[in-house]
Amino acid sequence: MSAERLEGLTSWHADWSGLRVAVLGLGMTGFSVADTLTELGSSVLVVAAKASKEYSDLVPVIGARLELAPTGEIPDALVEHEPELVVASPGYHPDDALIAWAESRGIPVWGDVELAWRLRDKVVNPQTGRPADWIAVTGTNGKTTTVQLTASMLLAAGHRVAPCGNIGIPVLDAIRDPEGFDVLVVELSSYQLHSTSSMSPWASVVLNVADDHLDWHGSFEAYAAAKARVYSKTQVACVYNKSDELTMRMVEEAEVVEGARAIGFGLGVPGPSDFGIVDGILCDRAFLEERRDSALEIATVDELALRGLGAPHTVADVLAAAALARSYGISVEAVRAALAGFSLDRHRIEHVVSAGGVTWVDDSKATNPHAAAASIKAYESVVWVVGGLLKGVDIDPLVQSAVGEGGQGRRRVRAAVVIGVDRSEVLASIRRHAPELPLFEVDHAETEDVMTAAVALAAGAALPGDVVLLAPAAASMDQFADYADRGDRFAEAVRKHVGGTDGDHDALPEPPAAH
Repeated sequence: MSAERLEGLTSWHADWSGLRVAVLGLGMTGFSVADTLTELGSSVLVVAAKASKEYSDLVPVIGARLELAPTGEIPDALVEHEPELVVASPGYHPDDALIAWAESRGIPVWGDVELAWRLRDKVVNPQTGRPADWIAVTGTNGKTTTVQLTASMLLAAGHRVAPCGNIGIPVLDAIRDPEGFDVLVVELSSYQLHSTSSMSPWASVVLNVADDHLDWHGSFEAYAAAKARVYSKTQVACVYNKSDELTMRMVEEAEVVEGARAIGFGLGVPGPSDFGIVDGILCDRAFLEERRDSALEIATVDELALRGLGAPHTVADVLAAAALARSYGISVEAVRAALAGFSLDRHRIEHVVSAGGVTWVDDSKATNPHAAAASIKAYESVVWVVGGLLKGVDIDPLVQSAVGEGGQGRRRVRAAVVIGVDRSEVLASIRRHAPELPLFEVDHAETEDVMTAAVALAAGAALPGDVVLLAPAAASMDQFADYADRGDRFAEAVRKHVGGTDGDHDALPEPPAAH
């Protein structure tokens, strides 16, 4: 197939039949790609280093073939297939041997998001005759919360909406749902954005950018460039973080649809075209005619705190979501209604138990330094459980800001318990910046023992008024199945340690108000 014809495949109703495609990976994303393409009549070979029995058994059922090959190996079956297109799952690094093989032969490499955008017209809105609009969300931290908030606001306004993408529901499954949707709120990882070029979302946001996934991208510059792709071809609103100058530059440099607006959000007083906070009130100064001299009230910080949404980084997510939803014409009343019934996901600053004046909090989803820093800042006195798989990220700046000389963390982090395979870097950094800090190491290899030991050490260090905070600043796959498994094991160990009760039912310490 010529490159011109491949570029012309921009609709579900185009002729995809007979197209030879190699799909790399057979997890949830890879299977959704293979299932979609076989439905379109393409000839699909799935290449994977490993696969579950469930997916392996389903591949021939959907009409595809599976070739299991060790990582780094180019199987003969792939060469013989002579693919005209490769669709890679997000886990495949840009320098992977299979990607390099395809690129050396001039074979286009897409991701599932690029494919989904081209196929989004399978189901159209009967009222408008158009496929679902996309609202695209990325950032180092807060993506899932912002996606869920935005979707709940759209739902409260009566729209048919699906949160999808990196949040757990493959976007290809969402665009093939026979009922269809008005809007897809798509969580996008830097991996997915790296191979996406055609997408033109209704609105987009980069919530924040900090070191993460450098082992995948190779450099911070490449990681940031992937994130910036979300703004390309945005139709209505490019939402950016006023406290993160890089996101502002991304908007300034983006090639957008003429008429698209830049909308800022932040915890300070908003200017015209911004969302922000005035005297403890979240305000919209972007989507109203009189934005030069007035604002619309969304909610108060105190109201959000009652819903467990009062931590500053969570308030920022609320503002970003409100901006995205309001760009779609959602009323302020619908935004308020959604917030009134919203609660955070598990393992996101989740209160486990309070006992003996000590509160235990599971923020296992804080898988990078930026997220961990935000979590630490939500509490006044912390015993920090930290560590895991660092993914090539330098943890030293986080440690310095959390516990080092002149850092805000010196009066917040009172002790640290270090877990994970990359302990040496964390331990060395803490000793360098705070040699007097009580420091404990868990060197257990068995998964079952890690959290039992960590909780025992943290309990020994904690004093009444402290929060023992699991905010690892690292990935979990070194010792756990995923961040949820890590958080569950932490909570289980905590409950066993305190006797399986709610102790004295102390209230969760109130995070500092967002101003």
